[in-house]
Amino acid sequence: MSQTTQTPQPTLTGRPGRTAQATRSLCAARPGTAAATAPALRGRLGTGFSPVPHRYHLYLSAGCPRSFRVLTSRALLDLKGSVATTVLGPDAGAPEDTAAYAALRRAYEAAGHHFDGPLTVPALCDTWSGRVVSNHTPDILEDLRLLAAHPAFRAAS
Repeated sequence: MSQTTQTPQPTLTGRPGRTAQATRSLCAARPGTAAATAPALRGRLGTGFSPVPHRYHLYLSAGCPRSFRVLTSRALLDLKGSVATTVLGPDAGAPEDTAAYAALRRAYEAAGHHFDGPLTVPALCDTWSGRVVSNHTPDILEDLRLLAAHPAFRAAS
């Protein structure tokens, strides 16, 4: 009888237990699913996060309808030049996505001490503090609307 050995999956940030497979489902889950139990980070602009052009970064996923909605809103609100965006692929092990996944993981860890939950997108990150402001789509959309209405963003566009 032959034994099969499993090769270890590459870890996302070198931490044990965080495999590429564990981060493939990035899109924020629907209520009632296992990933829906992940804690929502619901910081808001104006509560410790000031509206400054080029301060915020959006992490999105190519196959996520919520990410598409955020990306479309960003374009319609004319924030392309003021809010940076990274669209993540489905595989954290892909060479072109490794750095982006690691940056998103660091932002989640900065938002919650030793955060070990799943990475979800869309995620609005503050580049100054290096942490996730929000991963709640309605809050992100409202924050984008507030940024577009702010005089500093109108001048930066």
